[in-house]
Amino acid sequence: MTKQAPDTYRVRFETSAGDIQIEVERSFSPHGADRFYNLVANGFYDECRFFRIVPNFIVQWGMSPHPEVTAVWQGATIPDDPVQISNDRGTITFAKTNSPNSRTTQLFINLVDNARLDGMGFAPFGRIVSGMDVVDALNPEYAEIGQGNIAARGNAFLIEKYPNLDYIKSATIEE
Repeated sequence: MTKQAPDTYRVRFETSAGDIQIEVERSFSPHGADRFYNLVANGFYDECRFFRIVPNFIVQWGMSPHPEVTAVWQGATIPDDPVQISNDRGTITFAKTNSPNSRTTQLFINLVDNARLDGMGFAPFGRIVSGMDVVDALNPEYAEIGQGNIAARGNAFLIEKYPNLDYIKSATIEE
């Protein structure tokens, strides 16, 4: 899971709401682009639910459907990258805590221009090149779901309590 990503590559998410295509530029965030490449190549995002949708802000996902997988990855952080491009609408970025070097598997897409995130160290590594209309249409009815139960029970919890969440059916690399 440590293969270096190509300088540029595309990823297609087949979601419950339609397809989303992302173009990744490794130069924007090398550690982020490499981690994303490896996670997609190994099927990590398949069946992941979009568990946090904050209108006029972000769409977030990236906790494994399987609690045992989430447990392994929660401590597998990557170093921060300097912010090379702004968190504009349609950019994709790793989520992180306030601590340095805390990025793991969770991602978000900016629904609006969020330049204020630049100064907080959120380094975008790619952009939506098709399917932003799909991102905009993802079901926001549950807003923000606490992550503790997702970590403990995975998709079993989300399907039981939040059955209308949109999700990624499959994620594939299109080099």
